Amino acid sequence: MSDAIKHECGIALLRLKKPLEFYKEKYGTAFYGIQKMYLLMEKQHNRGQDGAGFASIKLDVDPGERYISRVRSNQAQAIQDVFAQINERINDELTSHPEYQENVAKQKANIPYIGELFLGHVRYGTFGKNSIESVHPFLRQNNWMHRNLILAGNFNMTNVTELFNSLVELGQHPKEMADTVTVMEKIGHFLDDEVTDLYQECKNNGLSKREASPVIAEKLDIAKILKRASKGWDGGYAMAGLLGHGDAFVFRDPAGIRPAYFYEDDEIVVVASERPVIQTSFNVPFEKVQELQPGHALIVKKNGTVTQQEIIIPTVKKACSFERIYFSRGSDAEIYQERKKLGKLILPAVLDAIENDTDNSVFSFIPNTAETSFYGMVEAANDFLNQRKNQFILNNRKTLTKEKLEEILSVKIRTEKIAIKDAKLRTFITEDSSRDDLVAHVYDVTYGVIKPSDNLVIIDDSIVRGTTLKKSILRMMGRLNPKRIVVVSSAPQIRYPDCYGIDMAKLEGLVAFQAAIELLKERDQYHIVDDVYKKCKSQENLKDADVVNFVTEIYSSFSDTEISNKIAELLHPEDINAEVKIIFQTVENLHIACPKNLGDWYFTGDYPTPGGNRVVNKAFMNFYEGKDARAY
Repeated sequence: MSDAIKHECGIALLRLKKPLEFYKEKYGTAFYGIQKMYLLMEKQHNRGQDGAGFASIKLDVDPGERYISRVRSNQAQAIQDVFAQINERINDELTSHPEYQENVAKQKANIPYIGELFLGHVRYGTFGKNSIESVHPFLRQNNWMHRNLILAGNFNMTNVTELFNSLVELGQHPKEMADTVTVMEKIGHFLDDEVTDLYQECKNNGLSKREASPVIAEKLDIAKILKRASKGWDGGYAMAGLLGHGDAFVFRDPAGIRPAYFYEDDEIVVVASERPVIQTSFNVPFEKVQELQPGHALIVKKNGTVTQQEIIIPTVKKACSFERIYFSRGSDAEIYQERKKLGKLILPAVLDAIENDTDNSVFSFIPNTAETSFYGMVEAANDFLNQRKNQFILNNRKTLTKEKLEEILSVKIRTEKIAIKDAKLRTFITEDSSRDDLVAHVYDVTYGVIKPSDNLVIIDDSIVRGTTLKKSILRMMGRLNPKRIVVVSSAPQIRYPDCYGIDMAKLEGLVAFQAAIELLKERDQYHIVDDVYKKCKSQENLKDADVVNFVTEIYSSFSDTEISNKIAELLHPEDINAEVKIIFQTVENLHIACPKNLGDWYFTGDYPTPGGNRVVNKAFMNFYEGKDARAY
């Protein structure tokens, strides 16, 4: 993607179902779980580069022995830093105590991080904070083993203030108003309640506190706790939790906005944010990896039993389509085909833009994730060219010579790697005029392959703000002196902010919104902006369920093509001579290509939770009032 937007966070949970001696015998090491966690996290590096964290729990340890370990990092290479710390500690212990080398029991008793239950997290911070305190997993500590809670997730709640206030009403004093803290404390409150009730039951049955502990572990109802805690949650989430005694869960929002996949056999239970991560790390086929159902929790009890239980009644599934377009790795079998189809489906619009002149057109892509949709677009272009060849041959079959046939068959779709991203370049100067010159050089171009009579067609995943397009890519493409530059977005126009984890919180930053505002000004319709503001303002004190997204009215006067043309005008650099056209995927084609991920609120304004409508209206009011603030 040319515009840098924050990626999704990634989670990894692993439970070893056999004793550690089993893994030592079969795989040669009792550190099997740690090694697999490194793979699970590194394979999700695409989802988080602001920080990484790891936590482990040892099962069935004696009182006085440490059973929870956690390490977090917000360094530039956070995953490597986390596991370097783990590796250093393990090696120090093994060097200091050679007798641990072949003794799994002593390794477990004396070396941190080794255990049977693991939780990992890679993070992109949507609030811009990158302190170590913001890095998952979070830990809620208690001397009662069952009340220790470790939590990590890929989520964003739209109603953090409401959740915070509900904790205050419960008598708590949360340390900050952040969704991770409020969610963890809400779960923790009902966890405490459940443990207290179970202990009282054990006490009434004549059990001592020590005798009660294993009974509490067995009877603890994770589903009940999550049902009570999640009342009132509004957002997109896939969150994972570990309890000190060994229970674990992964819980997904009822609209399935955020992704979660799992695999289970007689040795392990593993959960990750992406399917191919599990496939690669454990060498299992596509069909063996299951999707966690919306509104459900995968619950792993200490005794190893695994169930998938409904926590919240699922709503209409609105899984995030950006996962398929951009966030998730394209190595997933379904995602790869979907991205190719996005490229195929947009070709008719490309042919219109180049007036069907494929002979004088060069097709390319913006690295790196647009490459797959580029393949789909080129396949469709080759199909178009073959149809044209076939028709010519049929029309001229009586007079066709061998030379003419060879000439026709030799015509090919021209593809080149035009844009080359300089991954090493960093815009280290913050002063605007200095930064602009550096931004212009984030991409290099391939010279010598474009003629002045050529159309240059270049496909991108999506266009959010358009800043890099205007300041870098289009300027660089302009140096090649094509007749026309056609920028193709495999995603539709991004018109509305996200509030479920992607860092697109401000309307005025979206180039589609900027284009609509400019059109309203040009056509003396700016009164619509004032009207929308008044409608949004009138809903400030309504319940979320009663709020309507009035920001859709900003776009209702214009066709998709009119907005696309205005975007092209806004992004056209003054210093290039080529004509610039910008083409966007249609929402209808997006749904055809990605039928399982129908979440499209950033394109359509159709938010899957009531809080989304409140957020988009708040974002518009911030724009209107000139407030540089987030809407949630």
